[in-house]
Order: sequence, then structure tokens, then C-alpha cells
Amino acid sequence: MPGYQAHMLAGAGMAGGIIAGSMYMGWFDAEPIYIAILVTISTLAALFPDCDTESKGQNFFYAIMAVTDITLIIHEHYKWASILGLFAMLPALGKHRGWTHTWWAMLLVPLPIMALPWVFFRTSWEETLPYYAAAVIGYLSHLILDREF
Repeated sequence: MPGYQAHMLAGAGMAGGIIAGSMYMGWFDAEPIYIAILVTISTLAALFPDCDTESKGQNFFYAIMAVTDITLIIHEHYKWASILGLFAMLPALGKHRGWTHTWWAMLLVPLPIMALPWVFFRTSWEETLPYYAAAVIGYLSHLILDREF
């Protein structure tokens, strides 16, 4: 099975390739910081399915989540901090290669990226679709490397 580095590279590589292709075709245009955010989301999503087992990938994923959560708390974004904390615990609710390694989890786990901004801020789905897509792409890269299809 691929290690966490392979999953990170695959998530970043798939996102980068799709973004580059979309920009080349004229379907997508973005600032470098926005592209970096999308690639980061994809990279983290590529690690998510293995967060249900003790691993370097799990440690890296939760370190990033902890730093993000602390940053949200410092900036008094308590709703977002609590939501992040809740969703970070979800992999512990199953066995390794259980629900986190399914196609439906690939589509459902990132769904709060689109749904929660609408619930709290009435943000349109069009604004959050690229973030959701980046997460799905990263998740998909993990499932492909693990030969789940």
C-alpha cells in the first residue's frame, strides 16, 4: 500500500494537473494563492481516508487540523473551530479501510465545504464548488492509489 508521501503527491499532482488543464482550456482562472489553497485542500483530502489508523499521514493530517483549529480559536471563529473539530473526529468512528475507503464517502465527506458556508453565510454553491472539487479530487487520488475501484 502507498505511504502518506505517495498519497500527498498524488493529491497535489491530480489537483495541480486538473487546475493547469482547466486554466489552459480557459475554463478556470485564479490567483496563485487561490491555486495554492485548492492544492492544499486536495493534499489534505488525499490523507483523510487513512486518518482512521496510526500512521505518519494521520499525524501530519491532525497536526494541520490542530494548527488550523487553534488559528480559528485565536481569531474567535468558534463555530468554524467546533465544526472542524467535529469533522476531524469522524474517521475514528470506523475500522481501517471501512467507510473512509468508499466512493460515497469521497462525495459526502467534503460536502460540508459547500453546505456550511451556505448555512452560516448564505454563500452560493458556485463560490464553494472549487473547494469541494479539490477535496473530492484529493480523496479520489487516495482511492485510486489504494485500488478501491
